[in-house]
Amino acid sequence: MTIPPNRSTNRPSFAQKRFEPPPGSCEILLVRHGASEPLVAGESFPLLDGQGDPGLAPNGVEQAEVAARRLEHEPITAIYTSSMRRTHQTAAPLVARLGLEPVVDADLREVHLGDWEGGLLRQKAAEGDPLYARIVAERRWDVIPNAEPDDVFAARTSAAVGRIAARHPDEVVAVFCHGGVIGALCAHATGGESFAFAGADNCSVSHIVVTPDRWVLRRFNDSTHLYPRVALRSTT
Repeated sequence: MTIPPNRSTNRPSFAQKRFEPPPGSCEILLVRHGASEPLVAGESFPLLDGQGDPGLAPNGVEQAEVAARRLEHEPITAIYTSSMRRTHQTAAPLVARLGLEPVVDADLREVHLGDWEGGLLRQKAAEGDPLYARIVAERRWDVIPNAEPDDVFAARTSAAVGRIAARHPDEVVAVFCHGGVIGALCAHATGGESFAFAGADNCSVSHIVVTPDRWVLRRFNDSTHLYPRVALRSTT
């Protein structure tokens, strides 16, 4: 017969503990905007400070309502948006539920795509443009002529979140922004590359914890509120 090891109560035990945000840290919920209006061939989105500024498509408006229902019970104390219409419109249902005045930070705007601004990126991607293939291969946006340099984009977005975190220690903040921004911020938190976090779903939620000393990625592309019946894809 096997004798179990001595489990004397005089010995200290060390149970696993769930992660807890360090004192003074800020929990930031990064919400990608809802689906935006489609680009019509031969046309361009209106520009704001040189960047395409489409509004939400009808399904994007629906996604924003679903995201608001998902987030309204979180202890959110502040809401931030980029300067672009699609983030304002996505935040609006949560703003109405929580009664918080959104704060606009222009540094949360999407990466500037240079000569491919105004929605042209979508068309180039659909047409299989060789330069788009190079973007994918080199995993950077600044191969587009006159696009924002990757290091400048990363510094701009991380500085914006650093400022937000400094204003809200020990609080939870919702930041409505863009897919490229989320990729850059997750890369900053992990020491990875932004294209490793490409493809965040519209109105998905990613979660970072920001302290003066380090950032922690807690969640990426949580879209179960949008697609609750979609099973995880098999990896086999």
